[in-house]
Amino acid sequence: MLPRPDGRYAEYFYVSGVEPERVEAYGTEMETVDITILAEYEDGGSLEFLVSGNCPAFRLTELGALPREIRGIEGQGRLVAEIPAEASPSEVVETFLQEYPDASLLSKREKDGIAPRFPDAEFRQVLQKHLTDRQREVLKTAFEAGYYEWPRECTGEDVAAELDITSATFSEHIQAAERKLLTIMFNGPEAGH
Repeated sequence: MLPRPDGRYAEYFYVSGVEPERVEAYGTEMETVDITILAEYEDGGSLEFLVSGNCPAFRLTELGALPREIRGIEGQGRLVAEIPAEASPSEVVETFLQEYPDASLLSKREKDGIAPRFPDAEFRQVLQKHLTDRQREVLKTAFEAGYYEWPRECTGEDVAAELDITSATFSEHIQAAERKLLTIMFNGPEAGH
């Protein structure tokens, strides 16, 4: 999940055993979701969901959790999230279960921290190799301004103003950079070409 300048979140999914067009058509019935097919494969595809509410992962994010995995198989959903200690994990879980009474807590675990996908040196090489100078600048400025904090310390419009660009240009650069980084994260460093 990645925040968007307009207050929505972009959620990225891989679907298998179903045609992506069928998932996209299902999304047209929902007011708070816009679905875009990113890629189609023999047994499924990759999709982007832009959500503005009425989504369990979106709500967990609002409560301070970090959704890490969302699965749906034969009508049953599973959502795995990390909850930083400062977000009060017990309050997040309690509030979420009150708002989604059909949900249940299957397990909880304590972790020392989040393991990085790549070592620092390799990650820096990926950033240099796959992102344009402008994309790196936009990401760095957004990060340093608090755009990725929860709650956000600034909006996309604030970051755009700091960079002296339009909000639309900011959105274009940050979405392109995030999409490249997500492709690399899920498919490995060679996938970002």
